[in-house]
Amino acid sequence: MKTLSSPFIWIILVVVGGASLLPILTNSVSLREDMFLMLMLVILASSINIIMGYTGYVSFGHIVFFGLGGYLAFFLMKEFQVQFMLAALVGGAGASLIAFFIGIPVLRLRGAYFALATIGINEAFRSFFTNFDLFGGAVGMFFNFSVYDAYGGAKNAGQLAYYAMVVLALVTIGTSFVIKKSKFGLGLMAIREDQDASMVLGIDPARLKVLTYTISAFFPAVAGALFFFKNGLIEPGPAFELHRSIEALVMVMLGGYGTVTGPIVGAVVYERLRGFLITDPTLSNAHLVIAGVLLLLIVLFVTAGVIGWVRQRVPALRRYLE
Repeated sequence: MKTLSSPFIWIILVVVGGASLLPILTNSVSLREDMFLMLMLVILASSINIIMGYTGYVSFGHIVFFGLGGYLAFFLMKEFQVQFMLAALVGGAGASLIAFFIGIPVLRLRGAYFALATIGINEAFRSFFTNFDLFGGAVGMFFNFSVYDAYGGAKNAGQLAYYAMVVLALVTIGTSFVIKKSKFGLGLMAIREDQDASMVLGIDPARLKVLTYTISAFFPAVAGALFFFKNGLIEPGPAFELHRSIEALVMVMLGGYGTVTGPIVGAVVYERLRGFLITDPTLSNAHLVIAGVLLLLIVLFVTAGVIGWVRQRVPALRRYLE
């Protein structure tokens, strides 16, 4: 209860929730689409931050759960006409279960070995879905538009997906904050600082890391289910697109590694920058190169990210910027 009394979490939830209302109040479809993508990126960045920011384990292939949740939910909706929110939750639970079993052996690795293993896992699942005809193979799966009739048509279905993404973003942010401020979160940060020393203090790193990995898999999986439901089709390439993970890592580092606000700020800033780059005829093919350079500059000169930099220079804001 003391955690929830912090003014920070309510301020950030009100800000994100208020911004999410703008497309509804203005009745702007284009703004709603932009905000849908922005919220999805906040979810991806915040979920990676739960495993990377709090434990120090850099997951380059975290997008695998986005694809797994999308495929599991899409299959249930297409083949068994399961309601989209129930299918999304099942997809999230299924991805978390897979993360649990993957995490037991993989999280024994450290540093570059763990990072490389996560890339391998993502590529393995991408190849699996590409070659497994039950899930449409390389072509993927797509909806007949009659699927949306149960939701009042495609337009209403898109609005429902947007509302669900808003709620998911708020829940992801809230979960990240509660973990950070809890005894569980302190254990994770002890592992991040010195895993061997944390064991001496009585912390069980193996159990905490697997649990964290499992939790962090749920949110991108549900986001993937909502994204592909709205799009009406799913393919292995977009579902397991490795550069999405890399971009999410850039967002976390840009905003502030190990903070709650950082991934949100990083997602907003990076998406605005990316939107500018891909619409510029000169720079449209170089946005990933620029993302790499940006990550290098952050690591070299602003390791704490935007939020960390502000916290260091304006002590009065530390209470309001976690």
